[in-house]
Order: sequence, then structure tokens, then C-alpha cells
Amino acid sequence: MPTSDKAFHRILTRGLALTVSATLSAGLATAVSAQTGALVDNFPEVASLNNAFDVTQAALLDAMAEINANPETMQARMEVQMQLDMVKDMDGHAHMGHNGGEMSMDMGSPYDELEVEARVALTEMLRQSHTDEAAQNAFSESASLPTHAWRVLSWGRKFERDIADIFANGSTSRSQKRAAVEAAIETYLTDDARHAVATVPKHADLYLAHDHADGAKTAFPRLSALMWTNQWLQLASLEAIVVGQLDSQFAGKVPVTLERYWAKVGSDTGMTMYPVPVDMPSAPAIAPSFYSEAPQAAMIIDNLNRLEVAVADIIAYPNLENRDELLEAVADEFTKDDVNVSDEMEYLLSALRGGIFNQGGPAIGELGRSERNRSRDAMDMVHTMIMSGPQ
Repeated sequence: MPTSDKAFHRILTRGLALTVSATLSAGLATAVSAQTGALVDNFPEVASLNNAFDVTQAALLDAMAEINANPETMQARMEVQMQLDMVKDMDGHAHMGHNGGEMSMDMGSPYDELEVEARVALTEMLRQSHTDEAAQNAFSESASLPTHAWRVLSWGRKFERDIADIFANGSTSRSQKRAAVEAAIETYLTDDARHAVATVPKHADLYLAHDHADGAKTAFPRLSALMWTNQWLQLASLEAIVVGQLDSQFAGKVPVTLERYWAKVGSDTGMTMYPVPVDMPSAPAIAPSFYSEAPQAAMIIDNLNRLEVAVADIIAYPNLENRDELLEAVADEFTKDDVNVSDEMEYLLSALRGGIFNQGGPAIGELGRSERNRSRDAMDMVHTMIMSGPQ
């Protein structure tokens, strides 16, 4: 659905409006800054969407900040804050996730039309082409991100693109890919070490149970669902690429994953009959073959996604006076690999506890309903159907 100028200027004022204008213009100038590499050569739609995800995520955060700064939302903000604080008082933190996905878009949005208009604008961004330059500058130009936070997110996006390029190259062997991944991790840690997240899994409570957890899910259900859906495709496309190279019977399945992604995105307002993620997608759940081939890279990407969720929660949480300080602190926390970390088993249990279905479902396998609370026999069948891959 086309977005009217009135909708853009009503909700996407100042930072977001500037982002929309700049990125849409940059998206049309594809000849100026064309992508290169194995991903764009072999999977151009995935490469284009990866750029769109960077641009859209920065704009999504700005949209949340703009709505929170709008004087017309004062009453709604007070109600959201009361709801979040009440949950925090009941169980010691604000987290409502891993609950089987009870929260849905049918519950409505505290900001009603304002969030819908933002969702429409962001979906239009997703459908545009964006240059490498626009994607690389998206976080630095975000009005809602302080310096350290945007640098950590931006440096992480560069790493994710490098990993995608490695696995998109179908002419290299598994051992060559593993060596290339190790080199990419070394570059990630040495070229800009201060802005690299930990290479071991950070504890799930850093995004599930921090003081402002579920701020985005509660205040902006449509926008948080879009963020998780984009995270789902980043992992699911990697999984489809990897498993297709490991087993020829799964080759050529990336279009299936892309079709599922657009079905999850649904209409511009977020209406869809296809299940969208209600929990953050994780590599062990959505990309198990990729996790098996490159576990450390997968943990880094999960840490980046967890940080992204925590950042969105802080920006979405209403009436915070020290927002920039909190954002810088959470970015700094995720760069430390010696505190608040999990061992691999704890990480896997955390990643799978919410369920594959609730994280958006498998990249190419079938899973028509939640696998949680099934019998052990049923779970074994589900595991065989969607999780087993060539080793």
C-alpha cells in the first residue's frame, strides 16, 4: 500500500523523515555503489534485503523514538510504563517472553495509528533497493543511537555480511569455508576490537530480563515483529544456503525461504496469516546447520541480535531520562567476553527454550504449529523433520 506524504510527515518527523528521504534516494542510485561478492552474485535478493535490513532497522529505532517524543502520546506512554512496571514489580524484571507466543498483533498497539503508519513506511523501505553506502551509514545517521551503540551495531553488520559472502560461495570446500570464517572472526576482533561483541554467548538475561526488557514488544508489537522477522531471514537464508551445499536434495531452497519471509511480512500494516516470530530468532533454532558449521560465528551473530533487541527495548521504553547512557552501557556490556557469559549448553537451552515455531519456524522444513508441550515421541519426529541435516 503506498504511503502518503501526510503519513510520513505525521509520524516520521525529524530523524526518521530524513532517513526515509535519504535512503529512498540512495536506493535508486544503485549504479553508484553496487554490491560485490558471492552473496550478490549468487543470491542477489538476499543481498539486497540485507542492505534493506540495515536501513530499516535504523529507521525503526528512530520511529520508536519519534513516537515516544510525540506530545500526543503522553497518555499512552504512561499506560505502557505502568504496564511494564507492574510486570517488573511482580516477578523482579520486565520479561514476558518465552511464553508460548500469547502476545499477538490482535491485541492491538498502544500507539494505534501512529505505529501502523510507521510500519507502512518501514515496509515500503524494505521493498526498495538500497546501496551499500546507505546500509553502511544507516546506524551512524540514526538520531536515536549514541556513538558507541551505533558503532557496535554497524561493525557487527559488516561481520554478518562477510560471513554471508563466505557461505554463498559454492565453489569453496567446507575446510576452506571454516578457514575463511576463522579469518573473518580474527578481522572482526582485531580491526575494530572495541566495537566487537563477545565471541562467547552472552547470558540470555541481558536481553530477556534487563530493567527495560519487552519494552519494544509491549509498546510496538508491529515494529518488534518486523524486527524479528528480518532477523529470521538473516538466519534462515544462511541456513538454506548452507544446507543446500551440504546435501543436494536441499539445494536451491533459498527462494522457498524468501517466499516464507515475504509471507511473514504480510501487508504493509503487518497483517498476515503466516506465523511471525514472537520471540527473537536464534541460530541453533533457525539455522542449525550453519551453527554446526560455524558455531563461533553463529554465537557472535546471536549476540548481535540480542544486543539489537535490548537496544530496541530501551528506545521503546517510555519516559526514560537517561536513554543514551543506558544504550551505551548495554552496548559496552555485550562487548565483554569475561562477564555475564553462558557455557554452550546453557546457550543452546536458552536458544531452544522458546521453541522453533515461536522464533519464526524452520528455514525450509515444515512446522505447522508450535512444537512445545508435545510428547517426547512427537518431539523426536519434529526434530528429525526440521533439525537433522547433513553432518
